[in-house]
Amino acid sequence: MTSTSSGIGVEAGAQAARTRALAVLRVRGRALAVALLPAAATVILLAGGSTGHFVGRGWDTARWAVGALAVVVLLAAAGVALVVARARPAVSPTVPIPEESAPDLYRMVRDLADRLDVPAPSAIALTPDCDSWLEDRTHPAHGPPAPKGRDELDSPGPQRRVPAAPVLVIGSPFLWWMRVGELRAVLAPVVAGTGPSAQPDIAAARRFVRGLDATVAVSATAARCPATRLVCAGLGWVARVLLRSCREHAALMERGVAAAAAERAQAVDYGLRIVAQEQVGLAYAGWDRLLTRVALPAWRMGRWPSRLDAGVVAALTELSRRDRLAEGFASRLGERPACDLLEEPGLVDEAASLLAARLFHGGPAEPGPDWSPVAWPEYPEEVVDRTWRTEAARLHRVLDSLGVRASLDPAAPDPGGPTLARVLDHLTEPAAPGGPKAPPGPDEDAEEAAGTECSAALAAGLTAALAREEAAAATPGPDGPAPAGQGPDSALWDNCALPLFPLQPPRTARELLADHVRAMVCCAAVDTAGATPGLDWLDGPSLLVDGERAADLTPRVLSLIEEGDPAPLRAWLVESGIRPEKPVRLV
Repeated sequence: MTSTSSGIGVEAGAQAARTRALAVLRVRGRALAVALLPAAATVILLAGGSTGHFVGRGWDTARWAVGALAVVVLLAAAGVALVVARARPAVSPTVPIPEESAPDLYRMVRDLADRLDVPAPSAIALTPDCDSWLEDRTHPAHGPPAPKGRDELDSPGPQRRVPAAPVLVIGSPFLWWMRVGELRAVLAPVVAGTGPSAQPDIAAARRFVRGLDATVAVSATAARCPATRLVCAGLGWVARVLLRSCREHAALMERGVAAAAAERAQAVDYGLRIVAQEQVGLAYAGWDRLLTRVALPAWRMGRWPSRLDAGVVAALTELSRRDRLAEGFASRLGERPACDLLEEPGLVDEAASLLAARLFHGGPAEPGPDWSPVAWPEYPEEVVDRTWRTEAARLHRVLDSLGVRASLDPAAPDPGGPTLARVLDHLTEPAAPGGPKAPPGPDEDAEEAAGTECSAALAAGLTAALAREEAAAATPGPDGPAPAGQGPDSALWDNCALPLFPLQPPRTARELLADHVRAMVCCAAVDTAGATPGLDWLDGPSLLVDGERAADLTPRVLSLIEEGDPAPLRAWLVESGIRPEKPVRLV
């Protein structure tokens, strides 16, 4: 009874999807009919003239006018149709996985397709995100997979060999966190989607919609001459009108395809899939935390962690240790991980990590002197310590530009280098009587801009200094490389500027000041109290004092910069044995 009802659900979903696909194709047919109307009118006028029904000067003028209009409309329609057919649809940036590098993974997917009685995907690729889908790459402009270990942005020009079935795109964090059975259960409804994808009407409707979408992207391309811009404006208008006409039908078609695929997958590992869906949410939370707290500071320093997917396992294991709700997840680590289905998981992880840096930060396509990989054991020294000292150096350069003395006491001896005491004295220096505070920045409200006059001026100086450094780094020299996202290879991603998916908005002035003061405190702790930089998998860079993470430092720093009250921070410095009057080493 269950299999019968499941089969009925599959047929119902597939029929609904096919009905909507036919509606999309009817939009295409109506557009063709509109384009042929002037030509049909011309034929009628010519036939009427040859039979003696439409004679006279007025009919002759009408024949010439309608005929000219028909020629123009047919030429325009042919041009639009040519662009729609040849425009390169957008392709998700992925890391291709050839079959020889993952035979077990391909075998598992094919076995899954056989159990679902659907065609197997033509290839497998990984994306540095917590999602999985099927992607049609049958367009002639989509060439073969990029060389092993490189993402598709670096593949050569268009090739003619294209896959006959959709490509299965798998989120790379799934392979490292999930077990083999869980991955199979999660992929079952995705692989089941190859069945409706092979239906001719659905495939034709999808090609039409993707062609329209690609045409809109082509028409929006900048840096064209005025005449070409006029043609592209008309082309884009036609494509947008057609897209609006079939948008609802296309959305309902995809919903029907998803419903049919989900119904078909009910019979495969249904109970395990419920458990696996919990792992999907957990993997997403760990991946987001790893990118924003751990990877982003390294990317800002010109380093990219080369084992991000392995870091997800470490982050979620740490979460299971801290959170009693996640205690059961650690026991899963004894089972076979899905990454064992890869022949060389380390190389695949490195390629996915580099692609993640490109997508989420806009890093270069290849490693170089200013863009080198960093292993997790080297992270505290290569990223955390360098970040602190770089920010502390920037803080003291801004203090120099503001004319801040090394000590409030003119008779005090020169400390011989930058000190934390200089920062503390400046931020607690009383404001001039009646002196106005700096107004809030464009991205700050009144609460965020709260702070002393000294902290507001210092925050503004840091914001300006950081903006100058970023502008200088983004400007290539006469023989230097183009900035990230502006090189010749970015055209393969439809001329989108990188990063495609920024992780966080730019830091506010208050956040910048807090980060720089905290970095100066950490430098003083390392140089004067024997503290060490560390990596917390859930919170990112951390300061280890006597082997323990200093988790209560941030509120004390905020008390200093917002209220001008150094007492909580000074008490913590004394308790930790940190000497603010001693000079620290900067970059």
